[in-house]
Amino acid sequence: MYKIAVISFHGCPVARLGERDTGGMNVYVLQTAKVLGRLGHQVDIYTRYHDHNDLPITELENNVRIIHLKAGPLGEPKNNLPLHIPQFLSELNSFKASHNLQYDLVHSHYWLSGKVGINLSKEWDIPHVISFHTLAKIKEKALIQEKAPLNRVRGELDIIEQAHAIIGMSDYEKNDLVKLYGASLQKISVIQPGVDLKLFKPIDKNVAKQSLGLGTERIILFVGRIEILKGIDILIEAFASLPDPLKKLLIVGGNSVKDNQITRLKQKAEQLGVINQIDFIGTIPQDQLPIYYNAAELTVVPSYYESFGLVALESMACGTPVIASRVGGLQDIVKHNKTGYLIPWRSPDSFAQQINTLLENKSLHNSMSIESISEASKMGWDKTVRNLLSLYECLLFSLKNNMAMK
Repeated sequence: MYKIAVISFHGCPVARLGERDTGGMNVYVLQTAKVLGRLGHQVDIYTRYHDHNDLPITELENNVRIIHLKAGPLGEPKNNLPLHIPQFLSELNSFKASHNLQYDLVHSHYWLSGKVGINLSKEWDIPHVISFHTLAKIKEKALIQEKAPLNRVRGELDIIEQAHAIIGMSDYEKNDLVKLYGASLQKISVIQPGVDLKLFKPIDKNVAKQSLGLGTERIILFVGRIEILKGIDILIEAFASLPDPLKKLLIVGGNSVKDNQITRLKQKAEQLGVINQIDFIGTIPQDQLPIYYNAAELTVVPSYYESFGLVALESMACGTPVIASRVGGLQDIVKHNKTGYLIPWRSPDSFAQQINTLLENKSLHNSMSIESISEASKMGWDKTVRNLLSLYECLLFSLKNNMAMK
């Protein structure tokens, strides 16, 4: 059995989802750690303190715990976090020494964690695996107006060069790693994330709507962080052009009190005359999400970039078809004309046309719902972890052979 140090420097896996800098990565870290723990592997997840209520050590379940370390002040802007990596490293090594810990492998998530992982791999002489989740150059390509920070690009290039293995969430991310970053193909393993099939499953739509206090309106759903990259402007414009008056758009994510992006989107909705048909729900607990997916007729993912697109998979597991941008890993999840639609143009009219098609064609909707459940059923977290363990085993076997040859 392996002892694994997981680094999630800027994102606590139990942070409230949908707020800034929390999303699919948090779910990935949490779910893979839990499955690894259930298989008998020991997993320590190291993250920085994010909240006054964070405990130094949180036992998630057998073999899995979260360890919070000091690394800069609470509420520190993300751009300043690289300055606090040295403190994080010092705290981590002190914790390891004081608890007499040894690890077989370090797996880091996102480029900030990768900077930590490089150091630990060298100090501890163990393999380093990196999952980026998002990459600066791909994000810049998707949003031309957003220039990638130079220190992040340099950091990603350094990590790609020094890591023992790189996990791509899809073949599309793998190709971008090679083309944009010059990554070695031999280092990259495509391992898709999964979905919690016990949590995300179909329930009666009327029951779901009633539990949310909804009436007979047909529900269009968005779930995710509230940021320009997620394409919510496109969705609101598409929604405003739909002919059906008995419709409602639910936007789950963000902090409706503090979020400037939500204020901007509300102003847009007001200008388009649909503010009364849109509810900004804010963040909700993960275990409440299935109710929203089941209450909806369809989920829309109009992102400019997604390395994977976990929301689409969660929705499909609940039997709710997805209309998504034809970008990144969404192209692997959503089966065009089978479990939903992939839109190649970031055009509100294109999204509106396909939304209306699904709303108006009940037999097509039912067919896509059945196919969505079937496709998602093949992608539980157990499969993801089996593939991770195969990669870990290969790395450790290679390291052992190299040491034997010295």
